Amino acid sequence: MRHLLITVLCILSFSIPTIEAQNLLSENTVIPKPFEVVNRDGFFSLNSSAQIKFEDVRLRPLAHYLQDLLSPATGFDLSLRDINYVKDNPVIALAYSDEMTEEGYQIDIRKTETRIVASTNKGIFYGIQTLRHLLHESIELNDIQDQEYNIACGVIKDQPDYSYRGAMLDVARHFFKKEDVMRYVDLLALYKINTLHLHLTDDQGWRIEIKSWPNLTAHGGSTAVGGGDGGFYTQEDYRDIIQYAEKRFITIIPEIDMPGHTNSALSSYAVLNCDHKTTELYTKMRVGFSTLCTTSDSTYIFIDDVIRELAEMTPGPYIHIGGDESDATPIDEYITFIDKAQTIVNNHGKKVLGWDEIAHSKLYPNTIVQFWRKEKNALMGIEKGAKVLMSPANNAYLDMKYDANTKIGLRWAGYTDIDEAYNWSLEDFADGIDKEDIIGIEAPLWAETIVTIEDLEFLAFPRIIGIAEIGWTPTRLRQWDDYKLRLAVQGKRLTNLGVNFYHSPLVDW
Repeated sequence: MRHLLITVLCILSFSIPTIEAQNLLSENTVIPKPFEVVNRDGFFSLNSSAQIKFEDVRLRPLAHYLQDLLSPATGFDLSLRDINYVKDNPVIALAYSDEMTEEGYQIDIRKTETRIVASTNKGIFYGIQTLRHLLHESIELNDIQDQEYNIACGVIKDQPDYSYRGAMLDVARHFFKKEDVMRYVDLLALYKINTLHLHLTDDQGWRIEIKSWPNLTAHGGSTAVGGGDGGFYTQEDYRDIIQYAEKRFITIIPEIDMPGHTNSALSSYAVLNCDHKTTELYTKMRVGFSTLCTTSDSTYIFIDDVIRELAEMTPGPYIHIGGDESDATPIDEYITFIDKAQTIVNNHGKKVLGWDEIAHSKLYPNTIVQFWRKEKNALMGIEKGAKVLMSPANNAYLDMKYDANTKIGLRWAGYTDIDEAYNWSLEDFADGIDKEDIIGIEAPLWAETIVTIEDLEFLAFPRIIGIAEIGWTPTRLRQWDDYKLRLAVQGKRLTNLGVNFYHSPLVDW
């Protein structure tokens, strides 16, 4: 009997992996995938005696942010400390280091201390997001969980491959209230997205208050696709969104689409039309029929007023001038218009972003061409000295249906399941558009078919997660088979966050 017991114990010792073997730091499910991970023996345990230490007063707001993230699910106080902390208790330390890039960070996980270091608060913030991913997904819940929160020891060194990692939200076709935009900001921040481009105006609605032209919102903002109620952001609302996003290190880029996609403005003011007659409000989905009167001085007075008010409210470096699908504008007038629009934006201290059609015009220094449809336009922009923002519709447009059974979304660029959204790289997408030409990636979500925040989440998630990894993680470190395993774990996190995401059959959720 004694020999049998010894034999059983020996078998168990070989057949049951140790906890350490099952939980190497390199087996993390972080998205975007970190640049470098080194394993170390042991675990850091987040328990009731744990503290958050910040080594510079400038880090206090991030220490509070981390405390607010971790306390609800753990039930722990997680007291904030500066240099005065209890040395025997577990510590999460936040500190500066000059050795990191602007958005880079390092997490050094030891048995008694997890240390997040970066050269900027932005880097620290991204380190905190990675820490969230390292903890059990129940950390996202708002009530106390019966769950141990342990992290395998090791070191993560990380920094992004591209500086611009963005999402675009169309609030013109259907309006999304301020609180919905803020929720989207929170979800984007979890995956280290750093830019949110707001498409504020289109044929169906004008969504930003311009005090010098009040009928833009009073009339032009009154409807939406299908004839809904519409809506708009007051300037106070817009500033609230910007401030909320800034705290999550997301830059807001506003877009005023012109000279086409402008019926909401043309319906609001007769002076913007060459015949000096207002148009009817428009609630359908056809594009390419509207244009500002590009030969009228009144049009440029209008644009100057709009850009001036917008620039005064917008701390970010860019204003997007649209420029797409201006089929009703003669090409010679279009070229002149884009030239003048760039001048106005630059005169108000901002840089220009525009859809790839703007490459037909002269491009000013620092103007960015957003590639969405035609490679030849992007190449033309590069020849004129512009950098390119990559948003190819058949891979990056979040409003495309996943498959033929998807109830909302469009399909003019084809169906885009999560593998098509992930299995491509910016630098290899098109001949002649090389890495040095590209500032980053953006995933637009057009709103013709979406009405609620649940609709928004369904089309955005999980595809925006893959877009985030494309922008952050070098192509050589990305593989679909690895990604879909990490994404499966993110499904549980999204569920805990209440996200209405698409359960693609390509992933074992």
